[in-house]
Amino acid sequence: MASYEMERGMNHGGMKHVGGRPFNHDQSPDAEREYDRLRDLARSEASKRGTCFERSKEAYNRGDGAAAKQLSNEGKSHGEAMARYNKQASDFIFRENNANGRVAGDTIDLHGQFVEEAEDILEERIRAGQQRGESHLHVIVGKGNHSPHHIQKIKPRVEQVCQELGLQYRTEANEGRIYVDLTGGNAPMPPQHGGMGPGYGGGQQHGGQQHGGQGQYHGGQGQQHGGGQQDYQQEMKLLKKIFFALRRLLCR
Repeated sequence: MASYEMERGMNHGGMKHVGGRPFNHDQSPDAEREYDRLRDLARSEASKRGTCFERSKEAYNRGDGAAAKQLSNEGKSHGEAMARYNKQASDFIFRENNANGRVAGDTIDLHGQFVEEAEDILEERIRAGQQRGESHLHVIVGKGNHSPHHIQKIKPRVEQVCQELGLQYRTEANEGRIYVDLTGGNAPMPPQHGGMGPGYGGGQQHGGQQHGGQGQYHGGQGQQHGGGQQDYQQEMKLLKKIFFALRRLLCR
């Protein structure tokens, strides 16, 4: 099994891993190997991309514009392949951790996701839940026990997303879970579920401070994946934030 205790950082275009253990259950060796295989392929493509871009820069500096362009295009292709493998890994681990019987219907588990992946998944789930008229969502983010220096990576981004969307949220009794109110109000936290997996706490409501309001826009994929892909992703994220803000104003 590959080590998940290291931040992947530059090898994955600036993405950071949620923590030490990608699965929320006793997974099969085959499932673990498949997840590792996809992330390893992404790392390999990221390394090739970096090499191509460095060689492209060298070719440009020595005045070989044709070689610089060719190497740059090769680097972009490797960046696109990296993104595909990471997307496959993200989808795979999400299906594993959120299968029927592993989490409740009002819960989403983000173990095994990179920070940017978790943000996209959460925003999509919030949007779908609001469209279905759901009142809340439990978000399993992990406690950071297996992360470097035990620092939680996903939780701050989940809180940021909630702030940007104007949603109230609080840390639950199990500090690896966040309760999000999807109505835009301050509904009381419903009873906790039990026995569904390691992401669930003992059923006590956390008496912490309520959070809300509008946060500052923040996002981005870190290292550029090549061409206009990063700009496109940034624009789409910004459009989603604007859409949610306009919808809140119109529904008041």
